[in-house]
Amino acid sequence: MTGPATAHQAPGGAEERLFSPTYAAATIGFAAVMFLTGFAALAVVPMLPVAARELDGVPLYPLVAGCFVAASLFGGVLGGDWADRAGAGRPLAAGVVLAVVTLVVSATSTTIWQLAVGRFLDGVAAGMIAVAINTAIAHAYPDRLRARALALMSTCWIIPSLAGPPLAGLVAEWWSWRAVFFGLAALTVIPSLAVVLLLRSRSWQAPPEEPEPGRPESGRPQSGRPPSGRPGSDPSAERASRPTLMVAAAVSVGAALGQYAVSGWDVRHLLCGVAGLALLVVFVPRLLPPGTWRAARGLPAAVLLRGLTSGAYFTLEAFVPLLLTTARRVPPVQTGLAFTGAAIAWAGSSWLQGRLQGRVSRHRLVTAGALVMGAAVAVAAVGTLPGLPALTAAGAMVLAAVGMGMAAPSLTLLSLTHSPPDRQGYAGSAMQTSQNLGQMAVMGLAAALFNLLLGFGSAELPAYAAAFGLLLVPSVLAATLAVRARSA
Repeated sequence: MTGPATAHQAPGGAEERLFSPTYAAATIGFAAVMFLTGFAALAVVPMLPVAARELDGVPLYPLVAGCFVAASLFGGVLGGDWADRAGAGRPLAAGVVLAVVTLVVSATSTTIWQLAVGRFLDGVAAGMIAVAINTAIAHAYPDRLRARALALMSTCWIIPSLAGPPLAGLVAEWWSWRAVFFGLAALTVIPSLAVVLLLRSRSWQAPPEEPEPGRPESGRPQSGRPPSGRPGSDPSAERASRPTLMVAAAVSVGAALGQYAVSGWDVRHLLCGVAGLALLVVFVPRLLPPGTWRAARGLPAAVLLRGLTSGAYFTLEAFVPLLLTTARRVPPVQTGLAFTGAAIAWAGSSWLQGRLQGRVSRHRLVTAGALVMGAAVAVAAVGTLPGLPALTAAGAMVLAAVGMGMAAPSLTLLSLTHSPPDRQGYAGSAMQTSQNLGQMAVMGLAAALFNLLLGFGSAELPAYAAAFGLLLVPSVLAATLAVRARSA
């Protein structure tokens, strides 16, 4: 395959596109992986409460639902480190194979703990796939095609969002929740093997760098890993600066302990919560670039912005359906349509930002996306007013998806811009870590505020309004700090 640094035109002189012969195999392979991952994720999640009830594990449902996010922290670091050392192909292939295996583990669950193990392994696979896909896109395409490739990856979630949950519901109603897991495993095994064969037949290494003045190109290391390009860089020191897998495992365990802690209020759960918080406080800073918490310019700011925007969006996505179902008594079908509308809005907005490549600065798109999400939060809060139609809050999900579709791909591109080729895997894992931590932190704070108000005798609707109001903080912070992530 022609290297990204030189592949600008087809042999006939026409401009290369995503499905041009040079890139068609890569584009189809990546799109297939994202489609299958999205279909499995969106079809499985609605089945988890049914499985927990049948396995007599309803009290442990927060662990089953949350261990996926906790494990994806570890999977993201594992995939990023592996991609930097050996290219993106191997972790991507391992991720798609592991994703099939986890479906079988979950399908054969006899206890709630086995189901939790299946979801944990699925999180590892999802983290590896997400980081490997981003790294592979950075290595396989020239800069002008990367935005469009990322937009295509988002688009690949549209059909799963439309068909996944209803089909899973029908299968569960006609047979059982286990049939959903088994069916997904059978559906994805052949395409997954095809992707593995595709990756084995190609080299997914970073493109060769231009030789430094006075240094012959033959001086490039033969390991397939390019030099950092920074004067005086020490390869051993560079390896030491990378987060170790033990650190990532400690963070994942800490997050899982936190999820388990909220399933009960006795001394055991309290101790697990304290232990989980201690692990997160000690080890999380080692997974993020120095300066992340103070939004240092460049990659640290981009990583922080990913956590802020993801936390605001996914917390809104969790609380709006809860509001519609419990307080506003909206039929489940209408709530499901809100999810479908949000998925389409995200993909459409992501497609639009890809078309704006070179016309609008990436950090300005992040600012616009964060402001749109802030407006969505305001709509959700207004939707708690009893005098307004119940579906007012549902529109907040669609509006927030428009903002996230602009911000998420732009932040990914900014992180790649701020990283040399041999550090793009690390950048991807840091972004994945920040996204997951942002989800857990913001959702935890919103849930704590919500439950606190209910504990003091507040009505449901004001408690929801307060939780939505809290989401204005990360949205406004992201809009304000986006300028610190701009590229040179």
